[in-house]
Amino acid sequence: MISFFLFAIVNILVVLILAPFYISLIKKVKALFQGRKGPKLFQAYYNLLKLFKKESIYSTNSSFIMRVAPYINIICSIVAILFVPLLFIPDNYFGFGNIILFLYILALAKFFMALAGLDAGSTFGGMGSSREMSISSIIEPIVIIIFATLAFVYNSVNFFEIFGATSVGLVHASLWLLLIPLIIVLLTETARIPIDNPETHLELTMVHEAMILEQSGKNLALMELSSGVKQVLLMAIIINLFFPIGFNLPLSLIGIGTSLIAFLIKSIILAISIGIIESFIAKSRLFRLPIIFAIAFLLSLITLMMEMLL
Repeated sequence: MISFFLFAIVNILVVLILAPFYISLIKKVKALFQGRKGPKLFQAYYNLLKLFKKESIYSTNSSFIMRVAPYINIICSIVAILFVPLLFIPDNYFGFGNIILFLYILALAKFFMALAGLDAGSTFGGMGSSREMSISSIIEPIVIIIFATLAFVYNSVNFFEIFGATSVGLVHASLWLLLIPLIIVLLTETARIPIDNPETHLELTMVHEAMILEQSGKNLALMELSSGVKQVLLMAIIINLFFPIGFNLPLSLIGIGTSLIAFLIKSIILAISIGIIESFIAKSRLFRLPIIFAIAFLLSLITLMMEMLL
């Protein structure tokens, strides 16, 4: 019981504190590769604080959906944090960690974000929500195959049990094929290049930004923070699956501190890698995205078939 409460407090604090940092870090890396100075590493924190101090403005066409969507998003994000262990695994996790429920929680947040985009009655919001749902309908089978493969290999649908197995060196060689599909899922779910461009407000290209274009003040801050939390959680899944060094050390102050340092090093390297990827490739056209998803689906399917045959 005590270890779970410690896990909940540490996990939530670490994710919420680090989420804005990776947003700024990726922007900084992209700027450096483009020959620009870029934002400060703590710029995202300043932006969020500024937004929290501002008033939220609502469209006259909007309903209660516009008002509750940001809060549903941040609540879903905080609950989802309890499903993905970052630093250690508690003795008892009280049913948390179920992969299927985790995916449904993220889907619920995305659903209300899309509804909020439609609720304002603007052309941009409707366009962004339509595109987001179209992309989600394509990426969801890939997500199902990826996590079905993990469940088949480790005989569990729980992140705590899967990460517990990988932390003692039980990463199957064939599962490395899943690294590319997981990175594609990370880029898709966090609206990054080549799937989407989080920096643009051009009508023909924006997807995620179009859905939150009508948000303002603290509501926009909650939406941005929710997106950052999702990014950290998906990064943590990749890190603890394939690079579990320093994860789940003995439960002590030194153990938690060492795990935190190890996670910071690995996550910073992953965030820098994302920034480098975005610096060397361009955003794909909407109708060319199925080619990228087909690659992820094929690699996931091959991995599942290899595990079933071996």
